[in-house]
Amino acid sequence: MGKGPLSGVRVIELAGIGPGPFAAMLLADLGADVIRVDRASAATRGATGGTDFTNRGKRSIAIDLKSDAGREVVLRLAEKSDVLLEGFRPGVTERLGLGPDDVLARNPRLVYGRMTGWGQEGALAQSAGHDVGYIAVTGALHAIGRAGGPPQIPMNLLGDFAGGSMYLVVGVLSALLESKVSGSGQVVDAAIVDGTAHLSTFIHGFLAGGLWKDERGVNMLDSGAPWYDVYETADGKHMAVGAIEPQFYAEFLRRIGLDGADDLPGQHDQDGWPGLRERFAVAFKARTRDEWSEVFLPSDACVAPVLSMAEAAEHPLNTERDVFVERGGHYQPAPAPRFSRTGTETDGVPVLPGGQSRDVLTDLGFDDAEDLIASGAVAQA
Repeated sequence: MGKGPLSGVRVIELAGIGPGPFAAMLLADLGADVIRVDRASAATRGATGGTDFTNRGKRSIAIDLKSDAGREVVLRLAEKSDVLLEGFRPGVTERLGLGPDDVLARNPRLVYGRMTGWGQEGALAQSAGHDVGYIAVTGALHAIGRAGGPPQIPMNLLGDFAGGSMYLVVGVLSALLESKVSGSGQVVDAAIVDGTAHLSTFIHGFLAGGLWKDERGVNMLDSGAPWYDVYETADGKHMAVGAIEPQFYAEFLRRIGLDGADDLPGQHDQDGWPGLRERFAVAFKARTRDEWSEVFLPSDACVAPVLSMAEAAEHPLNTERDVFVERGGHYQPAPAPRFSRTGTETDGVPVLPGGQSRDVLTDLGFDDAEDLIASGAVAQA
């Protein structure tokens, strides 16, 4: 709970993994008071916050959700909150007595955010899944990779966190804004397949206009063009090239030392792309990555070094803007975006399951806090 544009907003997060906690972390980074509801067993068995940075900036209360008393605690928390987030399979919270109807009956203004892979309805709604499967059915996975090769998995950033978490947050904040006008809450159904498909709107426009082929690695923004690709340097590292516009491409050629070559094919001469790619590859092998960085940064050539995650945290380009913060001997990304007046901040410390159970109950006016802890309905770590 800190400063930020969402200061004063209270969010209840029913604990899960991956995209749900990340969505809640985004809200916490923006200043919301995020109360994570962990399982009572997580507190009693001595679980730690560890290094799951998606649980930073929150408070945790550990509750036995299968007990009547524990369920009532969650409903009472919801009465005093603006948002509830859950990422279970469809129907789980309903069976717990914590579904939208149950919660909105106690707080009609609350926004109930739901995160799933396949959506609340549909043929696969009750099926298990993971990021790779979700992005596979949207067409996005098919489009990622080299020409002639198989699809390449882009970590789980595209589906889980871009198509999932970000869309849940956009939906929740939109519904929260509307509720301030209408006085009524609503349910936000954020499915990773929906969000991932929506992310590809720009490419679908290219397809419709005949500017994109439904094939991997043959288009200008998917490594098909030699001026939008990565190249190995003398030390086995890589530089990323994205010199799309003519003026930037000209600057790229100048800095790589090919601006005076009369035998270069035109930038958009696709028949000449294989030869052009080979010329670029040979040129980049002449120097190390850091030497090329000195050549290209800063410039309008649209070329940058490919950094590992460990390198990125300590690279001058990122330290200058405090893109990462160091907490407890570990680097983690700082809150984003940035705000001119309200600011953002994070302590960077992953919450301990049940670490603030007593404080949460007390802060929210539960006069039976000690009885709830003594009964086991709530666990204090």
